[in-house]
Amino acid sequence: MSARQITSLLRSHVDGDMQQFYSTALQAAADEARLGHVRVAKELRDLIDKGRSKASAAPLFAGTSALAQPRGDLASLLTASYPTVRLANMVLDDAFRSRLERVLHEQSQSERLQAHNLQPRRKLLLMGPPGSGKTMTASVIAAELRLPLFAIRLEGVITKYLGETAQKLLQLFEAMLTTKGVYLFDEFDALGAKRNSGNDIGEIRRVLNSFLQLLESDRSQSVIVCATNHPELLDRALFRRFDDTIEYQLPDGPQVERLMHERLAAFDVGQIDWPAVVSAAQGLSQADIVRASDDAAKTAVLGGHAAIRTAMVLDALQERSAAP
Repeated sequence: MSARQITSLLRSHVDGDMQQFYSTALQAAADEARLGHVRVAKELRDLIDKGRSKASAAPLFAGTSALAQPRGDLASLLTASYPTVRLANMVLDDAFRSRLERVLHEQSQSERLQAHNLQPRRKLLLMGPPGSGKTMTASVIAAELRLPLFAIRLEGVITKYLGETAQKLLQLFEAMLTTKGVYLFDEFDALGAKRNSGNDIGEIRRVLNSFLQLLESDRSQSVIVCATNHPELLDRALFRRFDDTIEYQLPDGPQVERLMHERLAAFDVGQIDWPAVVSAAQGLSQADIVRASDDAAKTAVLGGHAAIRTAMVLDALQERSAAP
């Protein structure tokens, strides 16, 4: 096992990134097999299989009761999960990380704040291009606070019988009051579109008004996260209802390099022409870059290479850039 792989194993273990941990371990097993160390390779694979089996059978959070799945009408409005991705897994600039850490710190010290008649930040509006990390942020908040993540199923909330939508919204806010968690409204512009839009009708205005009233009057302990790719479509009255508005950007050059270093930690990346890679990654989202890194890694593994070559990365990035 190389020093690089040992470093990757330790880093992923400390960060709690078991997917990366097992990926690196499998790469080490493959290297041992190529060296003719068949018995060692088999032992590694057996240990990996055993670890994965235990992980799938164990509760996601020690000391936390099993997640109660939404029942009845709520089952059509929510999906529930316990995310495991942590803040350490996100590649962020210092200012952005500081804003998320502030939200988490206030939440973790909510009792101290409430003792002084202060409320922690818990109503967040996340804005930015697709794949920039908005949904991942909601997962990170849930994981760091050891809370369930409830993703709102807008197709269940917004029905052709528009008079029902406000009632379904009320059900959701009642659930926030009774079951503490992180509640994610993804593609939020479907609910929060401007009331003076050209195709507006009275019922849609009433739905938005209902949401505004529910959001403002909400006194639960849950965290509400609304995410949109199109902030320009949102009604301006929404913005002042949130405790924090966070805008996401596409990654800059240093972030591109850090993302790829993190994702390709199990491989030798010393020969990569980083300026060429950064240039090719312009205009791609964080999610695109992660997928391109995985594609390059697959090319290396299937080709029997321990090192990632520049051409592998450039080909993967070009494919992502050409995708619709």
